[in-house]
Amino acid sequence: MTSPTPITGLSELASRYDVLLCDVWGVIHNGCESFPKACAALARFRAEVGPVILISNAPRPHPPIVEQMDSLGVPRAAWTKLVTSGDATRALLAERAPGPVWTIGPERDAVLYDGLDLTLSGPQDAAFISVTGPYDDEIDEPGDYRDRFIGCVERGLELICANPDIVVQRGDRLIYCGGALAQLYESLGGRALTAGKPYAPIYAMALAEAAKALGRPVDPTRVLCVGDGLPTDIRGANARGLDALFVANGIHGAETVGPAGLNSAVVDDLLRQEGLTARWAVADMIW
Repeated sequence: MTSPTPITGLSELASRYDVLLCDVWGVIHNGCESFPKACAALARFRAEVGPVILISNAPRPHPPIVEQMDSLGVPRAAWTKLVTSGDATRALLAERAPGPVWTIGPERDAVLYDGLDLTLSGPQDAAFISVTGPYDDEIDEPGDYRDRFIGCVERGLELICANPDIVVQRGDRLIYCGGALAQLYESLGGRALTAGKPYAPIYAMALAEAAKALGRPVDPTRVLCVGDGLPTDIRGANARGLDALFVANGIHGAETVGPAGLNSAVVDDLLRQEGLTARWAVADMIW
């Protein structure tokens, strides 16, 4: 397995690529504040090179995520289009309307279901499950859902997961996401379906947006995927045969970045453990 080449900033790669597919949470903000240097790097790439398509595992359609990024100070000059797991998941939900569906997630995610003509129910009456995350991601853990999931698995219910992330960084904490619940469901013998990263539907949407922005077909060899999540961002890039830039100082920052900067040996070990490759690695997203 080839080790990723360490770089100091995106400027070293700009001439190699026409398009960036860039993760959001962990690369350009942490849910509490934006990262000005990362935003500036993306804005410069967009201005001087080509489109920046943000590709997020947020479980809501993109409009409220744009509002969230605005509130955190992510400049709109830093990105061309935003595609979310919520956007991609709506197609899976529409195929299963009217349900009924047992929805799991915080109230802020209810917008995912707008206009889909789904009937909501509890676990006993549901025809399938839709998960955006825990009901309360500040306190809930996946194990809290085990007993209810066992009954659903026994009935053969599918689980649609709108956010495949296992955890994300919120400030200086890691919180559980929908992917952790889907992982538990599968471990109990259930079937979980996902449209977000690392799966194909969200990449098809993102590359279609890139082609529109370029005004021509996308050359896959000139697409760079940027992210901090190994099982989502890097696995998704590997599955599509796209080059990946691993941003170490995200959810793996405590392990991969020290006082001397990027710890390449630890990055290599993490990738090897996951059976993944990244062509490049950087401590933080900067120009």
